[in-house]
Amino acid sequence: MASTETTRKDTSPKGTSPGDASPEDVSPHGDMAGLEAGLDALDTVQTGRTPLRRTLVQKVLPPVVAIALVLVVWQLLVWAKVTDDYKLPSPGAVWAEVSDAWAQGTLLGYIWTSVSRGLLGFLLALVIGTPLGLLVARVKFVRAAIGPILSGLQSLPSVAWVPPAVIWLGLNDSMMYAVILLGAVPSIANGLVSGVDQVPPLFLRAGRTLGATGLRGTWHIVMPAALPGYLAGLKQGWAFSWRSLMAAEIIASSPDLGVGLGQLLENGRTVGSMPMVFLAIFLILIVGIAIDLLIFSPLERRVLRGRGLLVKS
Repeated sequence: MASTETTRKDTSPKGTSPGDASPEDVSPHGDMAGLEAGLDALDTVQTGRTPLRRTLVQKVLPPVVAIALVLVVWQLLVWAKVTDDYKLPSPGAVWAEVSDAWAQGTLLGYIWTSVSRGLLGFLLALVIGTPLGLLVARVKFVRAAIGPILSGLQSLPSVAWVPPAVIWLGLNDSMMYAVILLGAVPSIANGLVSGVDQVPPLFLRAGRTLGATGLRGTWHIVMPAALPGYLAGLKQGWAFSWRSLMAAEIIASSPDLGVGLGQLLENGRTVGSMPMVFLAIFLILIVGIAIDLLIFSPLERRVLRGRGLLVKS
């Protein structure tokens, strides 16, 4: 059958631009090409290096200004004498405590004692929580049996595990790691379960069609697709690890355990030194923020960028 389509000849006068053409003279193929070009431009990831000035203004300046405002308000409250000096020390008194700890060579020791325990305990929780999460997510019987228990353990305060851990294991590092595991494993496992539940069934069927079944399907299909939820579980697991460790260090005190940040906080309370208490609080906060900025934020940006969800770095 002969084609009924006719080719429209360009009847526009010479010297006219395409923008001067009437709407009916515009080719639909040109419209589609322009639309595709626009979508490609929107999806293009900016790979160029961000100027230093822009980085300073957008990422460095806001937290510096916020910290400066907190210090100013803090100092104003001290000058206004809203409470006694021994209850609210000045920023200068806390800085003097920092200088003393640095001069004595104990400041880095406080930080390293807690950070080394926290990271090692988190890695152990990662090794245990990941296969447990996959097992719960993929086996219905295990999910029905263990799923509610994991949710209950996740809502249980980590400090509740310190007394039984001390009785079972004694005042040693094993007790610290046990408390960290009990606090972090449920969060990591539940995060992975949530990520697996959000994997589209089409991915699984396509993987089976291509021969990705069993462990191969888990490694090549399930884990990459569940990575955003899994990463959220890891961040929450680290938060629970750090909180559990601080609770254990505050409650359990022994010369064999050394002095971590939690023990430093408890020592400040024992001797009634609020500058020492504030120093411990600030160090705990700084370590938590640093771990997030150095480890989890880059991982999250990489995952989002790989899925086209982060246009600008």
